[in-house]
Amino acid sequence: MIQIKRIYDPVDEEDGYRILIDRLWPRGFSKEKACIDLWMKEVAPSSSLRKWYHHEIDNWEEFANRYKEELTEKRMLLMDLMNLEKEHKKVTLLFSAKDPLHNQAIILLEVLRSL
Repeated sequence: MIQIKRIYDPVDEEDGYRILIDRLWPRGFSKEKACIDLWMKEVAPSSSLRKWYHHEIDNWEEFANRYKEELTEKRMLLMDLMNLEKEHKKVTLLFSAKDPLHNQAIILLEVLRSL
């Protein structure tokens, strides 16, 4: 099972293996407080795409399409995530965006579920 969660939400034993999928470290968080098992910044949207999107909802669909395109070139990372799910049974992808409905974790989860 792979699920998503904001890194600012409380840590829960139900999270399982916790993977941060942001390119930048979340503001105001120490590594100890984050309680992550892995920081997989390479699977996050490119810096140029992240800056272009700038969390503007009007750009959401185009952002999603561009990020999915980027993920086609990261097949090995996607396979790594799938293998971590098999190994740990429960994986939580952590993101720092404020919007729980418009963030890269939603897109990444969709792509992983389609594999």
